[in-house]
Amino acid sequence: MTAITGKNRVFLFLQGPHGPYFNRLGRMLRLAGAEVWRVGFNAGDQFFWSDRASFIPYRGRVEDWPETFSDLVARKRVTDIVLYGDTRAIHAEAVTRARATGLRVHVFEEGYMRPYWVTYERGGSNGNSRLMSMSVPEMRHALENSDMDTPLPPARWGDMRQHIFYGALYHWFVMLRNGGYRNFRPHRDLPVTKEFQLYLRRLLLMPFQAIDRRIASLRIRRGGFPYHLALLQLEHDSSFRKHSPFGSMTEFLELVMTGFARGAPMHHHLVIKAHPLEDGRVPIRREIRRLARMHGLEGRVHYVRGGKLAQLLDDARTAVTVNSTAAQQVLFRGIPLKVFGRAVYAKPEFVSDQPLPEFFAGAARPDRRAYQDYRRYLLETSQVAGGFYSSRGRRQLLRLVVDMMLSDEDPYDALKSGTAAPRQQLRAIT
Repeated sequence: MTAITGKNRVFLFLQGPHGPYFNRLGRMLRLAGAEVWRVGFNAGDQFFWSDRASFIPYRGRVEDWPETFSDLVARKRVTDIVLYGDTRAIHAEAVTRARATGLRVHVFEEGYMRPYWVTYERGGSNGNSRLMSMSVPEMRHALENSDMDTPLPPARWGDMRQHIFYGALYHWFVMLRNGGYRNFRPHRDLPVTKEFQLYLRRLLLMPFQAIDRRIASLRIRRGGFPYHLALLQLEHDSSFRKHSPFGSMTEFLELVMTGFARGAPMHHHLVIKAHPLEDGRVPIRREIRRLARMHGLEGRVHYVRGGKLAQLLDDARTAVTVNSTAAQQVLFRGIPLKVFGRAVYAKPEFVSDQPLPEFFAGAARPDRRAYQDYRRYLLETSQVAGGFYSSRGRRQLLRLVVDMMLSDEDPYDALKSGTAAPRQQLRAIT
């Protein structure tokens, strides 16, 4: 790694993941010699930032934010901006202006191979990532500078409980302590009170939903029928909204069931798996029943709440998704995959281009060797072991990502030049 110092660097933090991660990251950057500032847009942002002297509350209108951002950059002599996700309006505007003035843009996201890694990139993530324009041969060439063994995921689950808890706490502050931020508008369509209710309901119902999930999974595994997987996403997720051709999850389900009814053998079944954070704001189960009746698929369609995907993949014939990161697990198993949105893994070597009915009738298998090279490339570059939400996950993440942020090169160029930091083998982060 080069230039592992924060001297002469000024970091401006925008919105981060729920919880204390950005606060811990800012503290570590200060220890490295950098100057750190944080813009807060609501009471939740303020609560999770402990250094009040470096906290800048933004109480203006959304329309006035771009000019305010440019003024902040000039006054504070900002060299770097740090944000979580690059598609919400305040972040998209900041990224556009930051690029125009030559600032470094540090983007964090949930891991492309979550839940045991997080994503760190420069400039953009998901459909805006540099990965979108990279080919597998280019990645293989860069890997000539590495002899790392590809780590396997740990045997234990990540930090889902903490994720839901911090989401509920964050929205509680926005709902009940937001008097100083009257111009704040959430980047999602639902009001904050509804967001809080959904997080709280999800947290309280976790034990009961786990029972429902186990029963549904057991019926599928003991059913003795071949099945195909449809991997759902959160309808309000930025990857679905910004990088897919669908306006709703129902549109995707209708396309999948139409293709399944036309192409899948009569004895095959369709298993629809919800996102682990699905909170009921969209009536998915009701829509599935309606579409199953419409296409004559009663008894052949199964719905499974979130949870682990691994056991369902054991016997799956194929999988379809819009652009879910869960597809990485599908490709890791060598299972045929079809995607409909923009995704960093949508490479011709391992994603099918067959029409959907033909895909369900007899899908071509992916080039698993090409995918293994792709996966190894990600784990050497933008995927960092750890998590945002549990204390152990944050510790593991901060041990490496701070040096990556202080480097003159982004993760992809660092591997190409042979200066990438050595990676440790992944450990459980529960």
